[in-house]
Amino acid sequence: MGKLQAGIIPVTPFQQNCTLLFDTETKEGVVIDPGGDVSAIVQVVQENGIKLREIWLTHGHIDHAGGADELRELLGIKVIGPHKDDLPLLERLEKQAERFGVSMPVRNVTPDRWLEEGDTVSFGGHVFEVFHTPGHAPGHVIYFNRAEGFAHLGDVLFNGSIGRTDLPGGDHATLLASIRDKVLPLGDEVGFICGHGPGGRIGEERRTNPFLRGL
Repeated sequence: MGKLQAGIIPVTPFQQNCTLLFDTETKEGVVIDPGGDVSAIVQVVQENGIKLREIWLTHGHIDHAGGADELRELLGIKVIGPHKDDLPLLERLEKQAERFGVSMPVRNVTPDRWLEEGDTVSFGGHVFEVFHTPGHAPGHVIYFNRAEGFAHLGDVLFNGSIGRTDLPGGDHATLLASIRDKVLPLGDEVGFICGHGPGGRIGEERRTNPFLRGL
């Protein structure tokens, strides 16, 4: 087993961070949140010789899940996550596209496996713990690799900000509780990738993120 490596492919008009995680030795990997631009994702995967094992979703918003069904069909791999509370969002992805005036191809998607708090997912020997973190979306999950001190936080916590809570199923107090009870306890030294913009370290967000004051 090699090291855990991450790469980011900005996709969709929302410039969402579609994330490739892979093992440097075996080149086994997963793609997290393929929101769209599926041909670009496949091109990067092929150019780097990555053997994709699964598609992992953090939540059911269009910019994160809109391309999952197309990618699943193209590569013959499974869609894993998020939590089942996001089923109503995933069943309405095509309607979300109409609402936002998104012209890219978007398909509704039903995952092959839903995730619960305490589940684990893995590839190439790299194990990730799953935490259910509602607030931005009811079924949002995050993925934490304890061995490497690395987390994928989706749209829960950003560098200098937090996920928006004005979309259907969003709730500000619930999001802050998820950050307080699930994200911050992972540890200050944990590095993270998020759904938009640059990543960071949890400790830095604890100290400087204006939205976390008082947590």
